[in-house]
Amino acid sequence: MFQETVNRCLRLSDISEIFVVTNESQKFFVLGQMEELGLDFPKDNLLIEPQGRNTLPAIIFGMHEIEKRFGNCVAGVFSSDHIMDIEAMDTIAGAEQLAHDYLVTFGIVPKSPHTGYGYINPGDAVGSGYKVSEFKEKPGPDEAREYVDEGYLWNSGMFLLDTDVFLSEVAKHAPDIGNVFRSGRDINEIYNEIPSVSIDYGILEKSDRVAVVGLDVKWSDLGNFDAMYQEFDKDRVGNVVFGCDDASVESTGNIIQSTGNKVVSLIGVDNMVVVDTPDALLVCPRDRCQDVKDVVGALKEQDDERVSLHRTVYRPWGSYTILEDLERYKIKRIHVLPEKTLSLQLHYHRSEHWVVVTGTACVQVDNERFYLRQGESTFIRPGIKHRLSNPGKFVLEIIEVQLGEYVGEDDIVRFDDEYGRE
Repeated sequence: MFQETVNRCLRLSDISEIFVVTNESQKFFVLGQMEELGLDFPKDNLLIEPQGRNTLPAIIFGMHEIEKRFGNCVAGVFSSDHIMDIEAMDTIAGAEQLAHDYLVTFGIVPKSPHTGYGYINPGDAVGSGYKVSEFKEKPGPDEAREYVDEGYLWNSGMFLLDTDVFLSEVAKHAPDIGNVFRSGRDINEIYNEIPSVSIDYGILEKSDRVAVVGLDVKWSDLGNFDAMYQEFDKDRVGNVVFGCDDASVESTGNIIQSTGNKVVSLIGVDNMVVVDTPDALLVCPRDRCQDVKDVVGALKEQDDERVSLHRTVYRPWGSYTILEDLERYKIKRIHVLPEKTLSLQLHYHRSEHWVVVTGTACVQVDNERFYLRQGESTFIRPGIKHRLSNPGKFVLEIIEVQLGEYVGEDDIVRFDDEYGRE
């Protein structure tokens, strides 16, 4: 979905004009996805938020950088988790003139009543769109039917913004945030001071300079598992299945996702969500899947790292997937991209045993260098400087077994790194 979003933006802009606002844990994922697309994405266009502060600070962050580089201009704002027909970008581009006077948002013409989206009530016609009469929060079923009958639009969360118009509205309606961003301070200090607020609540619902342009296209923001069920193909019994074999009996309307080539069987169960990953299991009715956010909130209060760390972690040299993680040992599957090199490092509390699955590995241990091929292995003791490289043209895959009193990711001392990490 991220790659599809980038491709839609390339319909209107050069890659040098595309900015991505994300967090530190997604940084190398973004760069890797751009590289996979064959794009020369400027690393300066990757904007890292120190912490999540909802949509308004993220958009201000991006718009300030765009104004700094390009001066006054019009910029589109798109989330990376949307599915949409690429032809919609032509309608979005056609709203550029309107954006010189209004904050332009885009409303999707509803195909049916939906309780998972906010709604926009279009008012008087203006240019290629309408002035926004009012925004409505996510409604109940009866209200959703009324909104659709009255011609309301789904609130897509996509925007076309003139930098001058947008930043002046920020100064008017959210001066506490705007002033901090204009202070020129370090981005970490800025994010420590600003509140968490959405662009809808912070600006759009207060401004009298908001217009909406309707999009009559296929669109979904895949905001929950029920949206995924509506979007993807069903199997012969009406279930949406990812990554497993469905052996369900008298069960339909379910979304089932599992890993590890499992057979999953539901018996006499309808309209459920069953998601099984290596570190979490979710079972809930499809009409309650919005409540997943409550689970996330509870885990955050417990400082559970599984809220933010996926089993697969992206790095500038490739990625690793944690296959097993216990107190005194950890097993990883590591993918190193062609001609990429890890940092020169050591660990105080763990040893590492590497076995090559595919490709050729160049291994440095202290001052010695040697090569390992498929099926060959090496052992690295604690406190020994070491480095792994892929000198070949194909992806290197190794299995790493860590053993020690402590196998946390922070037991690493870097001595040299090609990617500027400390």
